[in-house]
Amino acid sequence: MSRIDKTRPPTARLVLTLALAPTISLGIGRFAYSLLLPDMRDSLDWSYSAAGLQNTVNAAGYLAGALVAARLSRRFPLLALVQAGTLACVLSLALCALSGNFLAIGLARLLAGLGAAVAFVAGGTLTATLAQREPEHASLLIGLFYIGPGVGILISGLVVPFLLQGLGPGSWWLAWLALTAIALLLALPLLVLRIDGAAARQEAKVGSFAIRPVAIYLLGYFLFGAGYIAYMTFMIAYVRDAGGGALAQSLFWSLIGLGALTSPWLWRRLIARGHSGAVTAIVLGVNAVGAALPMASSSLAVLALSAAVFGGSFFAVVTTTTAFVRFNYPQAAWPGAIAAMTIAFGVGQTLGPFATGAITDFTGSLDSALAVSAATLGIGALCAALQRPLRR
Repeated sequence: MSRIDKTRPPTARLVLTLALAPTISLGIGRFAYSLLLPDMRDSLDWSYSAAGLQNTVNAAGYLAGALVAARLSRRFPLLALVQAGTLACVLSLALCALSGNFLAIGLARLLAGLGAAVAFVAGGTLTATLAQREPEHASLLIGLFYIGPGVGILISGLVVPFLLQGLGPGSWWLAWLALTAIALLLALPLLVLRIDGAAARQEAKVGSFAIRPVAIYLLGYFLFGAGYIAYMTFMIAYVRDAGGGALAQSLFWSLIGLGALTSPWLWRRLIARGHSGAVTAIVLGVNAVGAALPMASSSLAVLALSAAVFGGSFFAVVTTTTAFVRFNYPQAAWPGAIAAMTIAFGVGQTLGPFATGAITDFTGSLDSALAVSAATLGIGALCAALQRPLRR
């Protein structure tokens, strides 16, 4: 039996602190944009294509960050990368509040994507490394890192709709300022976090990664990136168009956040068996069902069910990919493998928002974009199902 170092902070506490990075960078930095989008569109006279383009720019920054993340992990401590990426996202929130200029907001969204990817890849790698301390709880510990976006979604869902309603039309920039203040407070525990050097610094142990053995899996993850971001970009506009006010929008967004919070416990036994792509396929299939539900009815009850199902599965898909990497690659290859997964995901979510926005402008209805989103997720699930375990 291994001896436990009683002077070392509990692993779960370290992981939960690291989870503040995706709370800020994804839960708030990326996804809160959807809550602000209707008021920004009305105030700034944007088309759906223009609105989608802003999330495409954000995703392009995420892709760029993913491309350099593995290389950066060779030169800098993982924890330092998590902290720097998170600070970049906090800065981007403040920049979004300073101007209604389309280009200026785009640059801020680009910075948010870049910082989020670096923080996410480094944080995911560091979490997987820390989870090795307690192998029997590794799947749960990895899942705890991925509840971060759910926390950020829940916070923004409880704050932004009511803030916009209370302050009136054109108050989107004040909501960005409020989110900046919240993100800065959340960042403080992460900025003072300290982790022992062996776990926090992996630059001397980075191994190679081959694409060919997991090409079909990467294709499925690419389709997930393209499909999920369309839902997350435009669904608040869909709820509003269906007659939902601030309360309905808050409830819908909060249900997505709560679903993401419960996903580590909901899926952990299945994820613990994630040596092949089958687990990713199952979770991604559930995600497709959640995205498709609003096509059956635009009633608030069905929309609420859609939010709960989608929220309970969409970041669990990301968790399954980290588990797949942990099961199929040596530890030295984790940064490169996680970065490759993130790149495939990043390419998909770069194309998704603008494409679905253009479809919406062309058809004049968000229903068509929702149908494309659900179909893309379903095809992604089929691709992931074809992935077999790798030989170590």
